[in-house]
Amino acid sequence: MRHLLLTLPLLIGLTLPASAQVSVGIGIEMPGLSIGINLPTYPQLQRVPGYPVYYAPQASANYFFYDGVYWVFQGDDWYASSWYNGPWRRVGRDAVPLFVLRVPVRYYRQPPAYFRGWRDDAPPRWGDHWGRDWESTRPNWDRWDRRQAPAPAPLPTYQQKYPQSRYPQGDAQRDIRGQQYRYQAREPVVRQQFLPPVQRHQVSPAPRPAAPTPERARPEAPRERAPAAAPPQREPDRGRNDDKRGNQPDNKGNNKGNDKPDKNDRKDDKGGHGRP
Repeated sequence: MRHLLLTLPLLIGLTLPASAQVSVGIGIEMPGLSIGINLPTYPQLQRVPGYPVYYAPQASANYFFYDGVYWVFQGDDWYASSWYNGPWRRVGRDAVPLFVLRVPVRYYRQPPAYFRGWRDDAPPRWGDHWGRDWESTRPNWDRWDRRQAPAPAPLPTYQQKYPQSRYPQGDAQRDIRGQQYRYQAREPVVRQQFLPPVQRHQVSPAPRPAAPTPERARPEAPRERAPAAAPPQREPDRGRNDDKRGNQPDNKGNNKGNDKPDKNDRKDDKGGHGRP
């Protein structure tokens, strides 16, 4: 029992450093890492032709700039920072932006030994180096339509005013960046970890529009009354028309059609009552 108590702290001390080197999931680990990059002034950056990425040709490191953030590949890990001299944060392999991984081999100023034999005009063969498990999470990572590549982020040239002797630290970096750099990042890892709270709120998704009012809940518009129908017109009396044609009575009460004398009446007028 006594020996067990003595060896238990040793076991814990041996396991802690190993667990601290393990990348937990995807994303960014604890900030403030020193990776040996101490540039005296703001670096000279040039754009990688055809890519929305910049690189530092005069830096003795694999130093890039993409989506408003500096990216450094050192050892076998990726690091990122919102300022050119850090502090740096380790980024999980599954969270590194694809356009950073697609930068051709020739733009790595300090390529690792396993880059040898790879084409310098093609991106590093991350799938061969990191294994199929990594490549299965990011299939076709090296295939993209160059005509639809996004425009590069503007360079944070405001940092030229802060050489190593006047390099800001802590909250001063965040405040200066929030005042001087208005670019809105595209990558989720950049939006969540590197932007000040004000800019992080600006790139949040817009709220959904309110649902339309149901039809039955809408007030009905007043209905217009139909115009009143015209009164029906009376048809002309056929009997009256007949009277006008031939049977219209005169002022004496006789019909005009019966005014003609009979033949017998004519004879009576001429000769009396006729011959016996």
